[in-house]
Amino acid sequence: MSGEYFVFLLLAIVAIAGGVLLISLNKVMQMMLSLVLTFISIAGIYVMLSAEFVAIVQVMVYAGAIAILMIFGIMLTNHHDDSVKKAPLLRRLVILVSIIGFAVAIFIGIIGLEVPVDTTALYNNNTEKIGLALYSDYIIPFELASIVLLVALVGAIV
Repeated sequence: MSGEYFVFLLLAIVAIAGGVLLISLNKVMQMMLSLVLTFISIAGIYVMLSAEFVAIVQVMVYAGAIAILMIFGIMLTNHHDDSVKKAPLLRRLVILVSIIGFAVAIFIGIIGLEVPVDTTALYNNNTEKIGLALYSDYIIPFELASIVLLVALVGAIV
């Protein structure tokens, strides 16, 4: 087992653990911190894939901005309902069987999957290639996305 494989397994386990903690914890602040843990471990996986730009954006946008915005939103709103009701046993069993069925379906779907391998230089000017592609080939979708986000922002303010 190589070091790269070990680091990947460690980051993947941390990301999955953060997701599981997110849905199993009761306190909202703890849930948000586990979400930040998941975002940071996913950024580590991006670094392993030689996508440093995407990793930095992941940390800045998601772990930084979105999570902090959610934390402030939670802190500034009133949450006094501390009574957490547990689902009935039958419902929990149905959810467990559904999760296991989904995992088996995904496993069957990807077990025989063959991905064609293209040789490409991954380490040469990653960020520059993203910028050139974004502002040359994909400038219209990029501008349309910014207009949609601006309209959503104005709509939220109104």
